Amino acid sequence: MAPTCDEELALAALGLYPVAGVDEVGRGCWAGPVVAAAVILPIERLQEDPEILAGVDDSKRLGPRVRARLAERVLQVAEAVGVGVVSPALVDALGIVGATRLAMRQAIGRLRIPPRALLLDALSLPELPLPQRALVHGDARAISIAAASIVAKVYRDRLMAEWARAYPVYGFERNKGYGTREHRLALERWGPCPLHRRSFAPVALRIPARPGMV
Repeated sequence: MAPTCDEELALAALGLYPVAGVDEVGRGCWAGPVVAAAVILPIERLQEDPEILAGVDDSKRLGPRVRARLAERVLQVAEAVGVGVVSPALVDALGIVGATRLAMRQAIGRLRIPPRALLLDALSLPELPLPQRALVHGDARAISIAAASIVAKVYRDRLMAEWARAYPVYGFERNKGYGTREHRLALERWGPCPLHRRSFAPVALRIPARPGMV
């Protein structure tokens, strides 16, 4: 089943419009930032013509070329889009959940239209005084979350491809910082680079001990 507008319409019926869908990518990576996107879609227009965003789905279900095409389409159709990026150093400092929530807050704060309600994929944002629904598998259920998942994924993948030029031995253009065999072997040979999350066990195990440390 493709994501629908049902959740957005339910909030709009309560007078809570516009609704922003929010999602993140990169939580499980060994390297690179956490990236979140917030997207406000024109729900009435989508009701009249669902084909406007035909194919929009959970980004994990889509191939890279399809994601890139749909990301451009979302940017054309959306009423507002915001992106938040939290560095690996902040991931280490805040923990992955704290960093994810920060990226989401950044993305919402960068919307040119303030939302009146939020739809989020699993997480809630207790720091924000807005009505919100945290939906399990929200990127497969609500179209605005699915759109946010695509924007965030494409944005982060492009960042990692750029960083691959600075740190070519890790294959970031292919693994995007995830724990593939290629990435693990590069870590074993070269150790971590500044993009690695040193609080993550697979990286921490490969940081040389300081003299005098047990």
